[in-house]
Amino acid sequence: MRPTLSFEFFPPMSPAANLRLWTSVERLAPLAPNFVSVTYGAGGTTRARTLAAISTIRERARLNVAGHLTCVGATRDETLEVARGFAKQGVRRIVALRGDAPKGADKFEPHPDGFVSAAELVGALREEGFRDISVAAYPEKHPEATTLETDIDNLKRKLDAGATDAITQFCFDTDTFFRFRDAAAKAGITAPIVPGILPVENFAKMKNFAGRCAAAVPAWMDQAFGNVETDAEAHLLSVSIAAEQCSEMMAQGVDHLHFYTLNNPDLTFDICTAIGIEPIAMQGVVGGTA
Repeated sequence: MRPTLSFEFFPPMSPAANLRLWTSVERLAPLAPNFVSVTYGAGGTTRARTLAAISTIRERARLNVAGHLTCVGATRDETLEVARGFAKQGVRRIVALRGDAPKGADKFEPHPDGFVSAAELVGALREEGFRDISVAAYPEKHPEATTLETDIDNLKRKLDAGATDAITQFCFDTDTFFRFRDAAAKAGITAPIVPGILPVENFAKMKNFAGRCAAAVPAWMDQAFGNVETDAEAHLLSVSIAAEQCSEMMAQGVDHLHFYTLNNPDLTFDICTAIGIEPIAMQGVVGGTA
């Protein structure tokens, strides 16, 4: 059975990035995602660009867009004002995150008048009328969590506060995802847990990023990418790895896949077609930059 899809984009930082974002949206829209999301910088540092990107994607590609919100560097009122801005644009889904520590800080510190946790943010968003709220989950536990069990307890608090589903940090060991899903179910979590899929655009950069996220990179991936000699080979290897992972997940009952696109549409598009998802003809997608 065809899984449903969602794609994550980040807001553009330059005119060239504007073009890349719109190219990504235009390329992936025919895969008919349930929704796409646009990330949001700490303390609203990308607020204007995020709002502009959301508006463009909704108007030109006519896609369902989710807005990201974090608890970093803003008061409760400022954060909820952003949420209300999303709502005015027709956004009905929010990805609610505590957020990472801003640059230069060792750890997350809540704003004196801000939300202290994602669970608290979720509760406030429910009061604002949002009914589709995604939160983060960590198959290998959050770097700040003492144990996987305490991390699952935190996930349960977010869901109990009103979140409707959880999207995981990327994880290259599929069995680790399944063990996490089973542990969450054992803890009483019944909400959908959606695997986050990260296509490997640049192995060295990905490995550095994974280190900061405490996400394991299997030794076999080191060896496999160490053997590639051309960009074309690296692309095929990335597609193969992600397509196999997605196929294994679908065989075990996963019915929704969330892709961290990095605004690189070709990898995600090729992975989706490799697992049997065919693009559809799009009516009324308006060209241009985001």
